[in-house]
Amino acid sequence: MTAAQLLVITKAPVPGRSKTRLTPPCTPGQAAAIAAAAVGDTLDVVRATPVQRRVVALDGAPGELDLTGCTVVPQVEGDLGTRLAAAFAAAMAPAPLPTLLIGMDTPQVTSVLLHDALEALLAGGPGTAVLGTAPDGGWWALGLHGAAAAQVLVDVPMSRADTGRLTRAALEDVGLQVVDLPPLTDIDHFADALAVAADCPPESRTRRVVGAVAAGLGDLGRVPGPGHPGDRPHPTGGTGGLEDRDDAAR
Repeated sequence: MTAAQLLVITKAPVPGRSKTRLTPPCTPGQAAAIAAAAVGDTLDVVRATPVQRRVVALDGAPGELDLTGCTVVPQVEGDLGTRLAAAFAAAMAPAPLPTLLIGMDTPQVTSVLLHDALEALLAGGPGTAVLGTAPDGGWWALGLHGAAAAQVLVDVPMSRADTGRLTRAALEDVGLQVVDLPPLTDIDHFADALAVAADCPPESRTRRVVGAVAAGLGDLGRVPGPGHPGDRPHPTGGTGGLEDRDDAAR
């Protein structure tokens, strides 16, 4: 068992509040169903990773979420950077364990990847942070040794194409060496959902739900080809695996 903890920041999957950038082409209900599937798959992977502690920073009522094996802490009010910093503080308050924070919208993540990320954090020592970026310029994972370092997130602009770069710079400005993790695509738009679902195991909730939604949407769910307006890259960056704007904060 790794002497560290995993921290998942998420909001309860509620229609109209979850994954709103999937709408259109999805209905609010379909978007919430995809969010619920992604949360479920992410928490399964977190539970399968041998760590000392698992924490979920939750916005909203748990509803039907399976939070077995996880300590739940409420999210604070404020913008995304404030909520992220507070989540680190809440998770580390009982014991200052090295902590890897992830969102719920990279359900293709594996326990091997999470274990390796924590091992890199531990190997680097207290002067190290680990950061996993996303193709949109944001980030999907951040590992720190102490809650004080997370305070830099309060001043990092979120939901932008340079959020990842600015996060790295803020961490380096407080003396941390930043170690790169493999990049992962997060679910922001429906094209992302299709790409991420294809990287998930066949038996996963995400692949099953996204496939069902895509089938129901027909041509509306088709990913545009090269040169079409719906192609990536998206005009604005998110925080990678962390919900932002309407979807934020979990």
